[in-house]
Amino acid sequence: MERSTVVRCAEGHVFSTAQLPMQQADRLGPSRLIRCPRCARLRNVVPVPVSVSMEKR
Repeated sequence: MERSTVVRCAEGHVFSTAQLPMQQADRLGPSRLIRCPRCARLRNVVPVPVSVSMEKR
């Protein structure tokens, strides 16, 4: 079963992704480059805490 992660891009769009590249690599920091489905560009994304993502729904 795939585990999805809720992330926020640099433009403020919140979406879920099936995988966050190198998620276990703490030394690289929390942000990653992923293509945002809303603005269709590679954006720097950070994971959204679960409590914040549940409030948005």
